[in-house]
Amino acid sequence: MLIAADKFKGSLTAVEVAEHVTAGLRRARPRTEVEALPVADGGDGTVAAAVAAGFALRQTAVTGPLGKAVTASYALRDGTAVVEMAQASGLQKLPAGVFAPLSAGTYGTGELIRAALDAGARTVVLGVGGSAGTDGGAGMLTALGARLLDADGEPVGSGGGGLRRLATADLTGLDPRLADTEIVLASDVDNPLTGPTGAAAVYGPQKGASEEDVATLDAALAHYVAVLAAAVGPRAAASARRPGAGAAGGVGYGALVGLGASFRPGIEVLLEVLGFEEAVARADLVITGEGSLDAQTLHGKAPAGVAAAARRAGRRTVAVCGRLEVDREALRKVGIEAAYALTDLEPDPAVCMAQAGPLLERAAERLAAAHLGEPTTP
Repeated sequence: MLIAADKFKGSLTAVEVAEHVTAGLRRARPRTEVEALPVADGGDGTVAAAVAAGFALRQTAVTGPLGKAVTASYALRDGTAVVEMAQASGLQKLPAGVFAPLSAGTYGTGELIRAALDAGARTVVLGVGGSAGTDGGAGMLTALGARLLDADGEPVGSGGGGLRRLATADLTGLDPRLADTEIVLASDVDNPLTGPTGAAAVYGPQKGASEEDVATLDAALAHYVAVLAAAVGPRAAASARRPGAGAAGGVGYGALVGLGASFRPGIEVLLEVLGFEEAVARADLVITGEGSLDAQTLHGKAPAGVAAAARRAGRRTVAVCGRLEVDREALRKVGIEAAYALTDLEPDPAVCMAQAGPLLERAAERLAAAHLGEPTTP
């Protein structure tokens, strides 16, 4: 069995999901051979998944979203770095209960990329998701050498709110090593930068933005694009419309227009980096999953990506989850032939969250009974 599941957000990491599924499978079928390959789609948990697959964990101090120092991690192996934007500039780095939709920035993400370059990385997988702010990646570019100035020639303030005062942009000072580095933007969303489906409109409220804040941020991002166009030409506007530009408060845009990044679905990139193709070749059955199997799952989230890759390899896929919110026919269309939810065992969501580990082991026992044949004597 190959366990390639994402985290159960709020209760279990991807590594813990694999541990509990393994325990349940082995309790039901002691002789079952199990291999764990925790996965992620570019958001929270991406570095942890890389480390579980054998990458070395690196830690460094960077500037957090509100300007205070925070400790952030990235993963490194054989010249490839996996950088998780949320480690430096994510909502998780804000004090509990605090939001800063106009002022939270991404300077620390640029510092994290620079640390990876210093460590010898020549390929950087930039996983994005869960950002604290909506600055279009301006802070990230500034940390890597860009100059974003107001009418007085002073650096603009942090966050999307600061972009309203942007007068000139100069990207010629970007770290020269970037020209020889492959930057892969790994995300599970393909929104453009601005407009009704853009970074501010769709994701701003999740970061504490009011309706007025959303309008302010969207206008500031549009102004940012116009100023960058004066510096780099038409590709500034073209990049704003590209899939992934709106990811992580526009960090995707900063990577596309400033770092020459290529956009790819996060789960597709991570499966490649983690060695899924080799692992699935050894498997008879793949077990994937995440906290909620819902409509978003069907559009590029980790379980759908795992199932698609497994199907290409001629392997069947089943899933575990906290709750199941799509019908089983929809799951089958993306290659997941059955799903085992914790809410099938315990209807109270709060209990499911609190006792996710033991319940997941019971779900894995049910999965084993349905898919692994009769038990054998250990």
